[in-house]
Amino acid sequence: MNSVVLAGVVLVVLVAVHVPLGNYLAWVFTSERHWRVERVFYRLIRVDSSADQRWPHYAMSLLAFSVVSILALFALLRLQPHLPMSQGKPAMPADQSFNTSVSFVTNTSWQSYAGEKSLGNLAQMAGIALQAFLSSVVGLAVAMALIRGLARRGTDRVGNFWVDMTRGLVRVLLPLSFLFGLVLLGAGVIQSLSAGQDATTLVGGTQFITGGPVASYEPIKVMSGDGGGFFNVGSAHPFENPTALTNLIEIVLMLLVPSALPRGYGRMVGDRRQGWAVAGVMAVLLVGGVVATMAVEAHGQDTTAIAAGHPVEGKETRFGVGGSALFGAAATTSSDGAANSSYDSYTPLAGGMLLFNMLLDEVGPGGIGSGLYGLLVFALFTVFLAGLMIGRTPEFLGKRVARREVTLVALYLLVYPLCVLIGAALSLALPTPRGSISQGGPHGLSQILYAFTSGSATNGSAFAGLTSNTAWYNTGIGLVMLLGRYVPMLLVLALAGTLGRQRPVPVSAGTLPTYRPLFASMLTGVVIIVGGLSYFPALALGPLAEGLT
Repeated sequence: MNSVVLAGVVLVVLVAVHVPLGNYLAWVFTSERHWRVERVFYRLIRVDSSADQRWPHYAMSLLAFSVVSILALFALLRLQPHLPMSQGKPAMPADQSFNTSVSFVTNTSWQSYAGEKSLGNLAQMAGIALQAFLSSVVGLAVAMALIRGLARRGTDRVGNFWVDMTRGLVRVLLPLSFLFGLVLLGAGVIQSLSAGQDATTLVGGTQFITGGPVASYEPIKVMSGDGGGFFNVGSAHPFENPTALTNLIEIVLMLLVPSALPRGYGRMVGDRRQGWAVAGVMAVLLVGGVVATMAVEAHGQDTTAIAAGHPVEGKETRFGVGGSALFGAAATTSSDGAANSSYDSYTPLAGGMLLFNMLLDEVGPGGIGSGLYGLLVFALFTVFLAGLMIGRTPEFLGKRVARREVTLVALYLLVYPLCVLIGAALSLALPTPRGSISQGGPHGLSQILYAFTSGSATNGSAFAGLTSNTAWYNTGIGLVMLLGRYVPMLLVLALAGTLGRQRPVPVSAGTLPTYRPLFASMLTGVVIIVGGLSYFPALALGPLAEGLT
């Protein structure tokens, strides 16, 4: 009952802020007025803020910004001992620095290191926390470009990357992070520049208690979809997530912006009904993932396992099984790598649900920006399928879904399965990476499958039984993160360009209304079926096989 009430509170909060926050997001990215601090930034980087970019120029700006970010973070991690506020932390090894740099710049937050042991305060603040802001606004910018491609007529201009990125940072993420940083600080999350202090234990021993600027990092960590923990155990640590109240706040923050974006989308395309349809699909996927995960985790054990305390294995007692399962489901449906419990300790079917949430391209509601543009790509695919099945004209918001558009959509839908399945297959085929799993059989397959799914879906969470700090996984998952992040983004921008160039198609008797419950139901089914058909054999050999036995 407590779990149901907690989930209900989260839902009520999201519904309450959906309209005002969504309206605000629409205003942010359609306003013609630049704030003074924004104009100063444009002058510093020598950008014409009034110039719209074609999609190739938009993409080149995005890639250039991301490459510079990766190189800067890599240098920071490698040079850490020679920089101030390093607290005596050594340089991170080259392969691990590559993996970590790619991880946080791609908004994945895959961590093969313990934060409190590997990074000083400068690396945490100027490296990890900064990229939590920057990587999330990149995804938000791509979503805005696709919305403009759907809304505009007869132009190949999709906006200005630098303007979109700046506005998302200055007007959205910074104010929200500042506000909730104060809230979490008042609720018990620590904040200091101290490396920590020694404490005397009850038996007379000495234990080092780590400090750091955690309250200022925690809001953007969970809100951005980044999810990387300041400490090794992330949101299970009492300094990051001390009470049931902070646990509730962090769950809401993970879902806050992605769940409000459909409202902004509806206003920007001039049809709020479209936004309600997208929001409805996201809600169904979110509620379905949460209910299924909580149900099988709380009731999926046999009598002997329950008597031995298995449901609470790997869980924090201050959150309980329900609070942990809700957090995990929210994190894996929102592209957030945060965790307040050990996913490797979940029941096989509950762990399989977390995995399945990510295999659906995390569109319910997904990450900031990435969830929305991912679901819109699925919507275009659904329109095309409807045209084949029931003879409707393949149109979406007055734009024809023809050969070029379908090709880009198909390539988008193939990227994630290729990254996940090829990466997992190679890791199972080669003896060295196969030796990194903690146990053989279906669970070992689930550990490897989860790792590459998490990397390609820019989630970053993990089954902790996999030893991932090896040259193979640091390099392999790093490459998967790059491909899983930027190839879909480039395809989405190309799609925005080709849609924007089209002239509007008049509504006819053959036009399928894309705002009605029928289309929303079709879209939900397509998302689930595509995910199921692409990964069902691997799921059957991993979590399903383990759960059924």
